[in-house]
Amino acid sequence: VQLQASGGGLVQPGGSLRLSCVASGFRLGYETIGWFRQAPGKKREGVACISTRDGRTNYLDSVKGRFTISRDSAKNTVYLQMNSLKPVDTAVYYCATEPKVVDGSIYPTVDSWWGQGTLVTVSS
Repeated sequence: VQLQASGGGLVQPGGSLRLSCVASGFRLGYETIGWFRQAPGKKREGVACISTRDGRTNYLDSVKGRFTISRDSAKNTVYLQMNSLKPVDTAVYYCATEPKVVDGSIYPTVDSWWGQGTLVTVSS
C-alpha cells in the first residue's frame, strides 16, 4: 500500500492549487481518504476527507467553501482543489487512508497509511 502526494508549490494569496494523492497497491472504492496538514510549530490537523465508496465528504471549518476534495476511481486518485488560498494555509499537506470523523473533526487512526508530504506555501 502506497500513497503518493503531489501538487504543492508556491502560490500568491487568493491563488489556487490542486493536490493529488495517487494510491498504489490497492484499488480505491471502499476506503476513506483524508488530507491533513501541518504548519511549522503547529499541530497536524485534518483538512478534508472523502469516502471513495459513496463520495461523502467532510471539511475543516476554515476551508469550507474554498477547498474541494474529490476522487477519480479510474485514476485511483483523490484530489484536493484549493482555491482562495491564504497565508494561513501554508503547511506540508499529507494524504492518508482511513481517517475518522469525530464531532466534525478529522483524525488519523492507527490503521492510517500515509503518503509523503507536499509543501504548500502561500505568500506574496
